[in-house]
Amino acid sequence: MSVINQQRLVDFEVVAVPASGLTTFSVLACPDTAAVSDRLATALRDARATVASQRVFGDIGAWRFDGAPAWPVTWLTGNGRTSTRPPGSQITAVSGAEVKPLELDGRVIGSLFEDDCAEYCVLGDILPTDLSATDALQARSVLERIEQAIGLAGMDLRHIVRTWFFINDILDWYGDFNAVRNRFFTERGMFERFLPASTGVGTGNAAGAALVADVLAMKPKDGRLSVREARSPLQCPATQYRSSFSRAVEVCAPGYRKLYVSGTASISANGESAHRGDVPRQVALAMKVAEGILNGCGMDWSHVVRGTAYFKNLEHAPVFYNYLQERQLPSLPVIAAGADICRDDLLFEIELDAAVEAP
Repeated sequence: MSVINQQRLVDFEVVAVPASGLTTFSVLACPDTAAVSDRLATALRDARATVASQRVFGDIGAWRFDGAPAWPVTWLTGNGRTSTRPPGSQITAVSGAEVKPLELDGRVIGSLFEDDCAEYCVLGDILPTDLSATDALQARSVLERIEQAIGLAGMDLRHIVRTWFFINDILDWYGDFNAVRNRFFTERGMFERFLPASTGVGTGNAAGAALVADVLAMKPKDGRLSVREARSPLQCPATQYRSSFSRAVEVCAPGYRKLYVSGTASISANGESAHRGDVPRQVALAMKVAEGILNGCGMDWSHVVRGTAYFKNLEHAPVFYNYLQERQLPSLPVIAAGADICRDDLLFEIELDAAVEAP
């Protein structure tokens, strides 16, 4: 995959990936001043790119919008542990295609666009309908609203490739969340096909909901685009310990392949947590597992176009960056964020998107 206009500045980084008639931009930014936001807006405008979605870790006040943004913004407030780092943000933008906003109940919760091979739906900030309901009922509501939103886009749940669930107080009820998701997926026949790649980490949100979700869905126009599960050579399937997602999902189309690697932590081949309390070794194992998935699909670290490194304590982020330096990977386009991992003894998790040129 020819990655163009990979611009790494102090305040933001843009990775542009052309494929099937459009270019997708993955942006990582830390806009601690209005000037940074302005420079980023100028860069996207010069590229004739339209923002499709945005995820903000930290203080959304660092971003300036002229009125309500025409794209979904998922605002994540962290796990309550303090950090001196500036707020971070991930933005997906598109050029070469019209981006149409998708509304649900009068609120922008998605963006729609298409290329030569498929229609795409990006959902963000999917919240439950009743914030006073129990955690389990809120989880069910979020899944139902995802289904409703996907339906408005002319798609159904089988078109979902990737999900993100940002779960407040995750350590208190992750088992309940998984039970709700398992039941919903069973009712909808999701286990009869591959499951989406997914991330589930613990962070609060601006609405004060029990959880908030983001989604990526693709509807092929014909047989040229296909989606399949990509297994991890170093970890068991997540379904083995009752968590309903694929370790990774690969999208194949004429001229390219894309890989979406789920949140990956320090979990051994038998599903047990490894290296309890040891941040460097947890980072090393999670990265080894992620690299195994990349290699299994004919990719390596040079093909990564976006990533998020989650830390139970964000002050441990230098351990990760030291790892990258030692292995000569300092340009990896990954942003650090504070979030609880799904088990109390896990301290680090990484998720990745990658792309490679294909015949």
